[in-house]
Amino acid sequence: MPSDDDSALRALHDAHAPAIRRYVMHLTGGSASVDDVVQETLLRAWRTPGIMAEGPEHTRAWMFTVARHLVVDEQRSARRRHELGTPDPPERAVDDRTDALFERLIVEEALASLSEDHRAVIVEAYYGGRSTAELADRFGIPEGTVKSRLHYGLRALRLALQEKGVTR
Repeated sequence: MPSDDDSALRALHDAHAPAIRRYVMHLTGGSASVDDVVQETLLRAWRTPGIMAEGPEHTRAWMFTVARHLVVDEQRSARRRHELGTPDPPERAVDDRTDALFERLIVEEALASLSEDHRAVIVEAYYGGRSTAELADRFGIPEGTVKSRLHYGLRALRLALQEKGVTR
């Protein structure tokens, strides 16, 4: 003998399932999940005592809303978009060295525009890491001359870089 719950669920299904099915078919274009959405909608209505106590027009409006939300949730789900999880995260982005390469080329061109004496002192001091005393010994000139060449060479280098558009 069917229980009251069984008869209530059957009555709910008979009264609303065909209309909800047509609505879900309209929303999805007839996808395979129509029956699943209808079933889930009816189940949620049955589990919500306040809805079962309402009149049929309120129950149907609530069920259409639930069905619409289920369809939207399905459309937004990763399963629908065929996303697959991976055990490993993607590789980290690595800066391409393009900016550094362009900066190096600009500095090389600016250095090439300096006199040989100024260029030699600047390259040895900044790229070679030598002190003024070491540069004086290496080039056989007084330390004051090394400092003077560094000062005027850097000034000329700054101007050459500014001509190439370097502003910092």
